[in-house]
Amino acid sequence: MGKPTGFKEYPRQTVPYRDPLERANDFLEIFTDGDVEHLTTQGARCMDCGVPFCQSNNGCPIDNLIPEWNDLVYHSRWKDALDRLHKTNNFPEFTGRTCPAPCEGACVLGIIEPAVTIKNIENAIVDRGWAEGWIVANPPSSRTGKSVAVVGSGPAGLSAAAQLNQAGHKVTVYERADRIGGLLMYGIPNMKLDKNTVQRRVDQMRTEGVEFVTNAHVGKVEDFPAGHMTQIMQEGECDVKFIDPNELLEKHDALLLATGATRPFDPVARCPGRDLSGIYYAMDFLTRNTKSLLDSELDDGKYTSAKGLNVIVIGGGDTGADCIGTSLRHECTSVVNFELMDRAPVERADDNPWPQWPRIFRVDYSHAETEARFGSDPRTYSVLTKEFVGDGNGKIKAVRTVEVDWLTPGEKAPFSEVAGSEKDWPADLVLLATGFVGPEKTVGEMLGLEMQNPRGNWETFKATHGEYSTNTPRVFVAGDCRRGQSLVVWAINEGRGAARAVDEFLMGQSSLPAPGISLGSSLATT
Repeated sequence: MGKPTGFKEYPRQTVPYRDPLERANDFLEIFTDGDVEHLTTQGARCMDCGVPFCQSNNGCPIDNLIPEWNDLVYHSRWKDALDRLHKTNNFPEFTGRTCPAPCEGACVLGIIEPAVTIKNIENAIVDRGWAEGWIVANPPSSRTGKSVAVVGSGPAGLSAAAQLNQAGHKVTVYERADRIGGLLMYGIPNMKLDKNTVQRRVDQMRTEGVEFVTNAHVGKVEDFPAGHMTQIMQEGECDVKFIDPNELLEKHDALLLATGATRPFDPVARCPGRDLSGIYYAMDFLTRNTKSLLDSELDDGKYTSAKGLNVIVIGGGDTGADCIGTSLRHECTSVVNFELMDRAPVERADDNPWPQWPRIFRVDYSHAETEARFGSDPRTYSVLTKEFVGDGNGKIKAVRTVEVDWLTPGEKAPFSEVAGSEKDWPADLVLLATGFVGPEKTVGEMLGLEMQNPRGNWETFKATHGEYSTNTPRVFVAGDCRRGQSLVVWAINEGRGAARAVDEFLMGQSSLPAPGISLGSSLATT
């Protein structure tokens, strides 16, 4: 905890983002640095709440020792706070920037007052650790003689690789893109997660002994991937090597797939005009932008530009917000975001009690930027896309929608369409931020992996959380390819858990921390 009476004395004050009009003109990070006095005061708000729900299953999936490092920050023990943070989280600078902070939704103080600014404090601790030189490479003291192949270098693959390397195994990470990081590198825009921040951790892991192989697609040549790197790879911008996963299994003692969920969900596939040019999946749009930004500061033109265009983003969430923010930075003429659902309430509804994640109305960074530039929030609610209207030359000209009423169910849907509410919206560029339905199946088929259907039409590799082993001996799966599309923090949870499972399989036992057990913590949960 922090100061015993801090929660009564100090109001919640977040570390602000940069000015919205300023930041919307560049791809630099949107964040500002909180000063020490501000952060120690906010750490003082952490209560002696008895049961820290912030690090429970409703709060932090990786069991961050939140009350401990809040208290350490309050007492100006920053290096100790960093040590506690690294006990449970390999990459706090990733979660501190990208996680929606379910820990704050489960904060006990949040029952009566605004929650502790946990995310701000976490980010400040690790950023100071890098600035002070406290974070250094720490290779394992000995090696086990065992080797593990990890396919995919997103947050699940990287966290598993880091843990397995610390256990003394020889770890090789295979990534089909030209840079390591997966979703962290290409799926999240630079203004939310600077790619030097990702590369810094990759360099540390390489120094500690992890081997990285890029431009390596594990799968079949004739069945090219359906994920967001497809077009870049097909156009020859990456010199891709194709690797049979069975060869990896022969070469290594264990194989861990952390390939993510990259098959896009396309709810408008049956809409007339879906094949018009100018309609893109959101992740293709974001990936190309970041690659061009890193390769040439966008000078090579190898990205889809929204400059001077009327942009429509279909689907909300983080990806939709990132499409809005990227389009603004391209200097789009307008941007509208369609949301099928009703606008969320300002406060928790009766069926959404604490400590559940609060399903309330939020203004993300790009929503504020849009309002600052164009004078209004870009989101339009309770809107269903019905048709894509062409210009007669095969290009998108407009999107036809209808309003829906969620209080009146239809025959085949939980809503009904509102008669006479049809509307055509000008559109030169349409971005589909509608989520994903699971991993690409080819690598699983080559290994003979069983699939599972955890959420309706979603399909993922079959393995139990906590065990991560598949029906094929020596093959493990973790992250979104097992769990389905989820948060970075859940990917880290899965990567760490899978590392322990692989270590136990290889050695008969493991000293790596198990999910739900924070080693060395006086507040460990079981």
